[in-house]
Amino acid sequence: MTVDIQGLEDLSKKMDFAGEVENSIGLMGLEGNARKVSVEVLNACLVDEIALGLALKQAHWNVKGPNFIAVHELLDNVHARVQEQVDTIAERVQILDGTAVGTLEAVQKFTELEPYPIGLTGIEAHLAELCARMLKLGAKLRKGIEETEGAGDADTADVLTAASRQMDKDVWFLHSHLE
Repeated sequence: MTVDIQGLEDLSKKMDFAGEVENSIGLMGLEGNARKVSVEVLNACLVDEIALGLALKQAHWNVKGPNFIAVHELLDNVHARVQEQVDTIAERVQILDGTAVGTLEAVQKFTELEPYPIGLTGIEAHLAELCARMLKLGAKLRKGIEETEGAGDADTADVLTAASRQMDKDVWFLHSHLE
């Protein structure tokens, strides 16, 4: 059996997160194109949510400074909410007959978030880094709302709206410690 390495590389460059979503009416009564758009948007958000969860844990484990315990616990709570969103987004992909893309390799390859710096310890440094990533992801979620609504999938837009709303609130919580 010959493996087409170039073909695999070309395929992975396309970032086709929709997998095998067919161009037909699915279980939820959505046309294939609406499902394809939604699965692509959801998986693109999923890898960033997973990357954010890892950044939150990195900060949680390494943060030092005044108000340590309050920030340490806050980061754990924000992480828990991000993990809930990860699960909700991945489940929505399954509902749409897609494949949730959440492996370490997929996150490394497809996240649009910057790598989290190792070696930070100060509260302000960690919170500034996290807020920057969360604001970027919030903007991506809002763009995804528009794309999925435009494709005719109001329910996926609602999932992304809930994620965006929570992201905004959590950014506010973290940013409040920087003022």
